[in-house]
Amino acid sequence: MTDKRADLVCEGGGVRGIGLVGAVDVLAEAGYTFPRVAGSSAGSIVAAFVAALQKAGEPLGRLHDIVDAIDYTKFQDRSLVGRVPLIGSMLSLLTADGIYEGAHLESFVAGVLKDLGVRTFGDLRLGDAGDAGGNGLERKYAWSLVITASDLSRRRLVRIPWDLPAYKKDPDEFPVAKAVRASAAIPFLFQPVRVSGATWVDGGLVDDFPIELFDRPNSAEPLWPTFGIRLSARPGLVPPTHAVSGPFSIALAALGTLLSNQDAAYMNDPCTVRRTIFVPSDAVSPIDFDITAAQVDALYARGAESARGFLAGWDFAEYVTQCRHGFAG
Repeated sequence: MTDKRADLVCEGGGVRGIGLVGAVDVLAEAGYTFPRVAGSSAGSIVAAFVAALQKAGEPLGRLHDIVDAIDYTKFQDRSLVGRVPLIGSMLSLLTADGIYEGAHLESFVAGVLKDLGVRTFGDLRLGDAGDAGGNGLERKYAWSLVITASDLSRRRLVRIPWDLPAYKKDPDEFPVAKAVRASAAIPFLFQPVRVSGATWVDGGLVDDFPIELFDRPNSAEPLWPTFGIRLSARPGLVPPTHAVSGPFSIALAALGTLLSNQDAAYMNDPCTVRRTIFVPSDAVSPIDFDITAAQVDALYARGAESARGFLAGWDFAEYVTQCRHGFAG
């Protein structure tokens, strides 16, 4: 049987993350397993569940059931201050730096992971330095999951668990659900996560699609591919136009533009495009917590369809030949 391994990187996209699930399901049905998985924002949720399901020996088909059961309206968890009529949102912003707490998201993720035997990154360790799967991988590859967040205090991308020693935290003891909460903390909308005096928010603020995370150093050829799943149309297609009106809408639109445009040039790289599954999802807002069941089903179907189209044209040997000098270090 052909060995079908691929590392996986999932882009963020708020409630549109169900599109990631559709793509993952098709990849799994095609026989792929994922030694290492990474994600930002909504992608961190999917990535965490994929890593935990594989750790527990559970079929990745369960991912759809887990995500399908999410009640997105509960993510709008306001504090007592935030429930004050008319001015609650402003008071939350002023006192806690976010309208919603984000506690429900962390609790939900922690509950799913607990059922799969995962609490900390130590539960997802692949091996010690140089012994992750017997392939001489570096120490940073010793965990099956990487979650990214943006450190506003140090103005940098945080790769959890790789960068945790810089915050005086033991990588193996850090809760996965807390990392997911930080990665999904959209600025102003959700309260940031504080770690050792630093302020962490949505990983997409610095890099929403870190597909190069698992590339081998010194431009070495990969032992297996990295697949990326992105919640947007392929480069060159004109996205839909959204109405923007009012200060809050403008602020969110400005943030969304920053997140989407910061890696536009990078996404024009043909080698990046070649290994990326593009799931058109711009018709749905990332913060539409009232998303309908029909919209959820449509996003999942788009993810599945996009993955099938990707696999129909995928050839690892051809990719390596064409992109031999394009691997990041």
